[in-house]
Amino acid sequence: MTMGKLILVGAGPGDPDLLTLRAARALGLADVIVHDGLVDARVLALASKNVRRISVAKQRARHTMPQDEINALLVAEAKAGHTVVRLKGGDPFIFGRGGEEVEAAQAAGVPVEVVPGISSPLGAAAEALMPLTHRDHASIVSFVAGQCKGLTEQNWAGLAGKGRTLVIYMGVASAAAIAEKLIADGLTPDVPVAILERGTLPGARVIRSILADLEGTVTRHGVKSPALIVVGAVAALGADIEIKALEKLA
Repeated sequence: MTMGKLILVGAGPGDPDLLTLRAARALGLADVIVHDGLVDARVLALASKNVRRISVAKQRARHTMPQDEINALLVAEAKAGHTVVRLKGGDPFIFGRGGEEVEAAQAAGVPVEVVPGISSPLGAAAEALMPLTHRDHASIVSFVAGQCKGLTEQNWAGLAGKGRTLVIYMGVASAAAIAEKLIADGLTPDVPVAILERGTLPGARVIRSILADLEGTVTRHGVKSPALIVVGAVAALGADIEIKALEKLA
């Protein structure tokens, strides 16, 4: 039997217009697409009608399929001679566990390649006209996961503050702990924060506040995932609270 291949594809921040040309070509080649829950249906619609789709959507504290089983599935499908696209929101190597899937494929002798995608902070911040670096405000930007084991033990000192931007993935449910941690690490309570909710998708919002009121802001506005938290001076820059949908390019 001819060996297939595995292609990890970054689906970008959500809007299918932000998918790369290489990613679109990979979708057209796929026999099987193994996709995350955050991948927009309009992106999946770009694939062949005959493609087999397998959802491995993950939500907080509830995974459709554990990562080890996903790895085994990808390897088995490729060894069966299929071109397998592992489709992930954002970029496969930014909090996407793409590294683990590449290692599993390599260990099994499966050919693998990675198609990068626009990471969600880059897409959401661009839509909000919010530069993550700015000569007058920030020359350093850091990305961290706000939903992970041992959050309180992690050392975030120096990641936020004067001249720095901190972008927090998956932080909505942990907003109170995140604010408490950053203030305990020395950040002033009045530092600007912005929540980028559903970036590049219909219903996108930018909600601004200060660090001390992060939890209250999340609660009052009913913020839901997917959402990013931006901490630092640049959080005060950019567009208004409601983002109008971008007109499609002719």
